[in-house]
Amino acid sequence: MKERPRFVIFAHNATYDKLHQVATLGLTAAAMGKEVSVVLLFWTIKKLAEGRIDELDFPLECASSADEVARLLKEKKVPKISEMLEEAKLVGTFQLIACSAGLEYMGVAEKAVTTRVDAVMGLPAILKLTAGAETTLFI
Repeated sequence: MKERPRFVIFAHNATYDKLHQVATLGLTAAAMGKEVSVVLLFWTIKKLAEGRIDELDFPLECASSADEVARLLKEKKVPKISEMLEEAKLVGTFQLIACSAGLEYMGVAEKAVTTRVDAVMGLPAILKLTAGAETTLFI
């Protein structure tokens, strides 16, 4: 039996635009039958732990158009990031992984994310899991 193609996203940046891309790419890949792993690093871990994953924040260089983009997202009824991540689990094989070192570096207790992720892993386990992926993205 042929293995399903693996699709990996290392999610480091936590502004809305970056997390939206993580969610839409992960959801699309899962719906296409790929085995998707999203590895949360640094700021994404912090934002998830604080319950701010759906916050509409944008990079400073985009501040002049942030209000307009936020209005359009609401007007077009774009799903929340958390909703897209949950949908990805329903339509395919999708896992959200928090890097244990990232938890430590960001001062986040593991219990703050365990109900929101599928696993907490160290880098050796993450690299072993993601080795040989068809697609690997760093966002």
